[in-house]
Amino acid sequence: MNEIIRVAARGDGITADGRHAAFSAPGDLLAEDGTLTHGPHHQVPPCRHFPTCGGCQLQHLDDESYAAFVTDRVASALDGQGLSAPLRPPIVSPPRTRRRATLHAEFKGGRVRLGFAEEKSHAIVDIAECHVLAPALFALVAPLRSLLQQLGFKRRADVHLTLIDQGVDLLIAGFAPEGLKAAEAIIAFCERHKVARFSVDDGMGPETRWEPEPVTITLGGVEVPFPPAAFLQATAEGEAALVAGVLDAVGNPATTADIFAGLGTFALALPGKVYAAEGARDALYALKAAANRVQRPVFPEHRDLYRRPLTVAELDRFDAVVIDPPRAGARDQIPALAATTTRAIAYVSCNPASFARDAKDLCEGGWRIDWVQPVGQFLWSTHVEMVGRFVRDQPAG
Repeated sequence: MNEIIRVAARGDGITADGRHAAFSAPGDLLAEDGTLTHGPHHQVPPCRHFPTCGGCQLQHLDDESYAAFVTDRVASALDGQGLSAPLRPPIVSPPRTRRRATLHAEFKGGRVRLGFAEEKSHAIVDIAECHVLAPALFALVAPLRSLLQQLGFKRRADVHLTLIDQGVDLLIAGFAPEGLKAAEAIIAFCERHKVARFSVDDGMGPETRWEPEPVTITLGGVEVPFPPAAFLQATAEGEAALVAGVLDAVGNPATTADIFAGLGTFALALPGKVYAAEGARDALYALKAAANRVQRPVFPEHRDLYRRPLTVAELDRFDAVVIDPPRAGARDQIPALAATTTRAIAYVSCNPASFARDAKDLCEGGWRIDWVQPVGQFLWSTHVEMVGRFVRDQPAG
């Protein structure tokens, strides 16, 4: 019998001699024939859809072992690049707090199925319960299934659900019903279930069918107009952890550059003057409108950060830099960041591998990882986020 000592990046348990076992937890015992004997960190998965549903991969881990997994994901990625750093205790979002999700809808067997896709499959799990979605989002699943049936839905579509200030923002991508009966059905659905906004997108861009009042999301104490299905941190707790990490990393700068600023999650929380660069026009205009309305010293610029990353001369104008790139990381921006004389960098990442790759380049440019804060917003999944603080170890140049 070999003991499972850790959980790997893709969710399999691993023994000391390198054997893998699906759905195993640290402390489980793996026999030569592959049989598992559950240990003290193996819990009964709370959801009936586990492990078929691809929304969760690790519901069999107890709280302690899942938190250890979140930390280990970051440590292992850094180790793979020959790096190490002080890791703060992980911050994990509680069950039923996910405020943003994309479900999939499909007409099959004479009825509409609505839920997450199965792991490594396009098949849809028609969810009857969910232990990660916020109750306000899950409460719409059954009524929305009935609405789609009523509208004659006979295809496949994505359903984007986001919990915002006014309630639930709902966008159906891939289905745009027409006609008076469809309009009446949508309005009745929205009134009955207090939907904040209902939009459809048939491939030509979102078209709003219901929005009784302008929808917003409050970031940094500021109400920001919310474009349909815009990016938002997955949980309020996760957002708070990332913002706190960024503020701790940069201190009290007079000027900060926020790169990949989005709707302003960090820009609107930062002190002093903030330059905010973002490539998505809808997000940028929303941030600009919000900052102007409350007269915050935030100066957004529409900028393709892949084709035109900030230069060293531009970065040198700021006391600190905040960067929150997509999963692929910031390969095009890193050379200038490595050479800048700014005093601190807060790097927010949703991918330990690209974070570690970029961290290596920064460290080779004279920076040091002061600390990393792991964050588990996507409870029971293998998806991990973090904030890292980088400070100068040697003078630039």
